[in-house]
Amino acid sequence: MSLQFVIDGYNIIKHTQFSRFAKRNIKDQRFALLELIKSGNLTGSPKNKVIVVFDGYPDVSARSLREEPFEIIFSGEDSADKKIMRMVELSQSPKNIVVVSDDREIKFFVKSCGATALGIEDFVAAKDRRERNKKESEAVKNDLSYSQMHKINEELKKVWLDKKPKV
Repeated sequence: MSLQFVIDGYNIIKHTQFSRFAKRNIKDQRFALLELIKSGNLTGSPKNKVIVVFDGYPDVSARSLREEPFEIIFSGEDSADKKIMRMVELSQSPKNIVVVSDDREIKFFVKSCGATALGIEDFVAAKDRRERNKKESEAVKNDLSYSQMHKINEELKKVWLDKKPKV
């Protein structure tokens, strides 16, 4: 079953990791957040649902935030924290929910409901890890050609699998 990511929008935007990765030419940081999540593939599979919760009411520019694959929610009178906790609490299957926030109260509550709490650094660092792993795997792949690997394997077979005792 696919996961449902519930993201504390302004909590990420105010975090130092966000400014490191967000595109600086985007005026509205909410758009930058959505772009970061989308371009960095931070939620993994495209089948995973992404809900971004912002505090307060939507302003005029927020109308254009309606972008696939995201569901954007504004908390209105409540705080985004309360809205997120209520969503997890009322969920039929909290074990499929991953909440992204650095707020301790949210993390504690989410875990007590059976959902997963993920810190912002871990969430944003997923992009770094994927890029690093990709570079490492490319480096390993480029070290030896197939014919070189075959020759090495043949040499090792002679050394290790030769049953004749050496005198």
